[in-house]
Amino acid sequence: MFWLVAKRQFGVSTHLYHHHRLSRGHLLEIAAPGFETVELFATRTHFDFHNAAAIGDLQQWLGEAGLSLHAVHAPIGESYRGGRWDAPLTIASADAAARAHALDQAEQALYIARRVPTSVFVVHLGLPRWQRGDAAGDRSGPGTEPRVATGDTRDGARRSVDHLAALAAPLGVKIALEVIPNELSRAGSLVHFVEEDLERTDVGICLDFGHAHLDGDLVDTIEIVS
Repeated sequence: MFWLVAKRQFGVSTHLYHHHRLSRGHLLEIAAPGFETVELFATRTHFDFHNAAAIGDLQQWLGEAGLSLHAVHAPIGESYRGGRWDAPLTIASADAAARAHALDQAEQALYIARRVPTSVFVVHLGLPRWQRGDAAGDRSGPGTEPRVATGDTRDGARRSVDHLAALAAPLGVKIALEVIPNELSRAGSLVHFVEEDLERTDVGICLDFGHAHLDGDLVDTIEIVS
């Protein structure tokens, strides 16, 4: 997984090593071919963003590898083990307690930027279609993500994003809402959400090519978000 950012910097997401605890060696591996920047995928089994010492180590490792931190990806699950997500997190949840907990976890990940400068905080609105089901924690087979009973709402998403954007602005960070396969986060829905639903004007869209391909025509999606 890689992307092209301003000034033709090429970067890699640490999602490449998501099934491992992030280490100095992983960042050195990313830097070795000439990549200049990374996205940190904030899942506590991969990187414990609650731990100040871990954040300090990250800052040191980035410096040693000669990498910048372009983005932090907000947590989308409590953990990831054995190829499986445990307890998905959604900041658009219709359940007030579930939404508040997911928002708290997102805030903790965002605060990495207090120590390590970053430009973008990538956020999912709701859950991908394959995570939905009629029983919380039900699994449809080996390696699949747990399905949850709670739904997602546009109003919950709006309030959460406005809240995160207000926290991110003083840190010099912008929120980017990722295109994922659900009704809230299809390209057209996100464009409408950003342009019409939000009170703020400093929120953008993260175009995940893989997700866009799964959800339909990639070329159409690029045109919609451009």
